[in-house]
Amino acid sequence: MAFDIEMIKKVYENMPSRVDKARELVGRPLTLTEKILYNHLWNGTPSQVFKRGVDYVDFAPDRVACQDATAQMALLQFMHAGKSKVAVPTTVHCDHLIQAKIDAATDLARAKTQSNEVFDFLSSVSNKYGIGFWKPGAGIIHQVVLENYAFPGGMMIGTDSHTVNAGGLGMVAIGVGGADAVDVMSGMAWELKFPKLIGVKLTGKLSGWTAPKDVILKVAGILTVKGGTGAIVEYFGEGATAMSCTGKGTICNMGAEIGATTSTFGYDASMGRYLRSTNRADVADAADKIAPYLTGDPEVYANPEQYFDQVIEINLSELEPHLNGPFTPDLATPISKMKDEAIKNNWPLQIQVGLIGSCTNSSYEDISRAASLARQVAAKNLKTKAEFTITPGSEVVRSTIERDGFIDTFHKIGATVFANACGPCIGMWDREGAEKEERNTIVHSFNRNFSKRADGNPNTLAFVGSPELVTAMAIAGDLGFNPLTDKLINEDGEEVMLDAPTGDELPEKGFYAEDPGFQAPAEDGSGVQVVVNPTSERLQLLAPFDAWDGKNITGAKLLIKAFGKCTTDHISMAGPWLRFRGHLDNISNNMLIGAVNAYNQKTNSVKNQLTGQYDAVPAVARAYKAAGVPSIVVGDHNYGEGSSREHAAMEPRFLGVKAVLVKSFARIHETNLKKQGLLGLTFANEADYDKIQEDDTINFLDLTEFAPGKPLTLEFVHANGTKDIILANHTYNAGQIGWFVAGSALNLIAAGKA
Repeated sequence: MAFDIEMIKKVYENMPSRVDKARELVGRPLTLTEKILYNHLWNGTPSQVFKRGVDYVDFAPDRVACQDATAQMALLQFMHAGKSKVAVPTTVHCDHLIQAKIDAATDLARAKTQSNEVFDFLSSVSNKYGIGFWKPGAGIIHQVVLENYAFPGGMMIGTDSHTVNAGGLGMVAIGVGGADAVDVMSGMAWELKFPKLIGVKLTGKLSGWTAPKDVILKVAGILTVKGGTGAIVEYFGEGATAMSCTGKGTICNMGAEIGATTSTFGYDASMGRYLRSTNRADVADAADKIAPYLTGDPEVYANPEQYFDQVIEINLSELEPHLNGPFTPDLATPISKMKDEAIKNNWPLQIQVGLIGSCTNSSYEDISRAASLARQVAAKNLKTKAEFTITPGSEVVRSTIERDGFIDTFHKIGATVFANACGPCIGMWDREGAEKEERNTIVHSFNRNFSKRADGNPNTLAFVGSPELVTAMAIAGDLGFNPLTDKLINEDGEEVMLDAPTGDELPEKGFYAEDPGFQAPAEDGSGVQVVVNPTSERLQLLAPFDAWDGKNITGAKLLIKAFGKCTTDHISMAGPWLRFRGHLDNISNNMLIGAVNAYNQKTNSVKNQLTGQYDAVPAVARAYKAAGVPSIVVGDHNYGEGSSREHAAMEPRFLGVKAVLVKSFARIHETNLKKQGLLGLTFANEADYDKIQEDDTINFLDLTEFAPGKPLTLEFVHANGTKDIILANHTYNAGQIGWFVAGSALNLIAAGKA
């Protein structure tokens, strides 16, 4: 039986009447996205029509999921909310704090020793507040959610940007910051601007070397890293229904890389098969009874241009395998053109490492197709030219592929199987020699490939592809290799070609795991003690942020003007910094250390206006804070792209930053700034970015009149006494202004006023 089956049945019980009412109000057929959103309104039955991209709407998500790196701060905040138990089903997954280095058993044992304090905290706080706890080694949050909790037509939020993976099982699943999760866990509404809709029509059918991963790699090339901002992407068509459920999950997973709020697919037979294979026949049976409500109306898919804000059509029969990168997931290159592009751009052709797995591509189908290629190494007398690693998505997948012989197949070609955790994908990879910062090429089936992302080396060029393509390229060891057309020279000097990959959508013998790694919470957690050592370097109880004093902010100093791409990895790095995710003071020492200073083109080197000397960004911020001097951060386009980590908002707030002024924001990061009581502002005129000088002092002229829809006026006083008046737009509504006034959204919750 599925977890929380009664909750799921309730969602399905309400859905027909609510969707019918929404269709009546809107006066037209509905997309799947609209059906799910209107069925999850905080006030229940729909009573009004919402305008896409304009109206803020209160929703009632069905569940919350947290990964261990973000769960620490989220649960430290929840402890201040004054609640005895979470209001909706919630889970915590220990997947980010396991560093890949040697092999699964060794690495997991080391992580349990090094992060025992954090795991014990998460276990006890979960036990106290009624939260399901998935132990270290159980698997990556998104794979575990897909296997156990995702259900067609549901709505969930998660404290990780790749929560969107659950769209592969027909959910509207959205990545958020921890403060948003705290709202929902506390029994409050969750606010989201009603999204725009992008429809992707998939015609034809995948075959040969082309995989679901190539669909999203193609879409990323079309929409770029910000083309999906403020929108939900809905996939449909014959190509969608012909695809496996986990393949759909891969596509939705990487929707985070185009800035999309989330992505989803309509309920179909492949989802039913997956539910039944993962011991959730009860969910499949319930979904079958209301199947027309779990997909878009037929009229929508017949004439998508009338119902979506943008429509993209991709013929899967003509789609070519892609490699995206380096340094950005939207630089899309068909494999037939990769060699020419690599030579033109002087990318190192020798592949050092091929890595498959992660939350994006760790399904049984993914691994079985990769294994079909690995078997050809011996059959065709080849030798794998690059290092090769596999990261299973869950203990269920790992146990199943071990039973079915795939792990043995990988070992025979010299592969390393890492723990069921994020590992290299999130930068938790102790890669030998990375500290030398040599220029090199790797290929992986992960989702992100920002500079330093995988191994901390800024000179590692990472390319994103499907597991089968990555496996083939690791065998060849050559970035210019095209397995569709190119031959390899085997150990006997003969020319051979790799056969196209094959694999099973689901295991013929079913999924298996002796111990999936789940810990149920206590029925009554009132007697459970959650202890945080006051001298711990890993965990720190939170103190509320100060409320606004009601005055204009004056005398603020420019902390940094960030140049170019500034993702959450640049603002608050992962990798070794993950160990401080539960200690706000300690992790604040990584604030903006990866951002490029526009004035000297260096990272972690900004001018301290109090001394005239250059220093690390956190050190200068702390100096300003100690002197009682407020500061602001200025940034470029799509500021805060990437992970949902709210540390990228909490750290500036903690170190005295009052406002972040940029050309444009990534959605999650803008919300995180608002939740923590910061001012997230955008230039009314983007050219004003160039007017800001290194020694500027900033005064807010009309913050005392802060109101929805009313721009703010900032005065930038330059060192020579001249001034520039800059107009800054914002998207704060009345409730969000309340967060700013109170000092944070959590302050309102704790005061019982939210």
